[in-house]
Amino acid sequence: MNIMKFRPLFLVISSFLLIFSLLSIIFWGFKPSIDFVGGAVWEMKLPSLPENSKIEEIFNKNNISNLIITNDESKYHLEFKDINSDQKIVLDQEIKKIDKDYSELKFETLGAILGKELLQKTITAVILSTLFLFIFIGRRFKDFSFGISAILAMLHDTFILIGAFSVLGHFLGAELDSLFITALLTTLSSSVHDTVVTFDRIRELKRQNYNIDWVNLANQAVTETLNRSINNSMTIIFMLLSLVLLGGSTTKWFATALLIGVICGTYSSTGVAIPLVLFFKKKKK
Repeated sequence: MNIMKFRPLFLVISSFLLIFSLLSIIFWGFKPSIDFVGGAVWEMKLPSLPENSKIEEIFNKNNISNLIITNDESKYHLEFKDINSDQKIVLDQEIKKIDKDYSELKFETLGAILGKELLQKTITAVILSTLFLFIFIGRRFKDFSFGISAILAMLHDTFILIGAFSVLGHFLGAELDSLFITALLTTLSSSVHDTVVTFDRIRELKRQNYNIDWVNLANQAVTETLNRSINNSMTIIFMLLSLVLLGGSTTKWFATALLIGVICGTYSSTGVAIPLVLFFKKKKK
């Protein structure tokens, strides 16, 4: 298959996704969770299934703002600004009035300083992983154009995932939390995995026929590895799609982030990394 003839189309698709992600981040920003801005998380069980508005009235009466409520049947998940022990006692009493069978499942607080520390460590992890992968792939294939291409494809996927959550946060209320960071770092790994498999096939074919043209070489390598990559990715996509549609509210956005990352990683291995290698080889020639 002459897949590399679609390089201009790949360029248009990637450019559109990157520009749209950038504009979304600029104009809509993000919806950070308490993992980054600090606050309290309170999970409770209310068998009587009261309306969310009744819980909101209790918090408004006690002058507690920034309340976010999600519920899965009788399990209620509340996020709000931090409170002291006296306020917690008052809220307990008020909630028991609307449901006598009320039971607390979890209550924890997180300071904004920890959120900043989490963000700093995430940025450091991305920078270090990018540097190590560039060195490893470049030395492994004895050609740093492979390392640059793999890293650019990985950053391509990462930026699109971040932009996607800006859009999802604006329209559907998706939050950036510690689980999103986990999904982001997982995306870095899955993106490079498929890319390295194709690169390895290119290296093997180049050893067999050193004089083969790089475009033909890329087409042959992609053709021989594409089915494997798609089949491998589809098994993951089906599982993640099930979690998105049928899973609970606590794992919904985590699974969504992983799903977007897997799809982007599968696409970028063929649509971004290989065309970049051909671009660098053309410039070198």
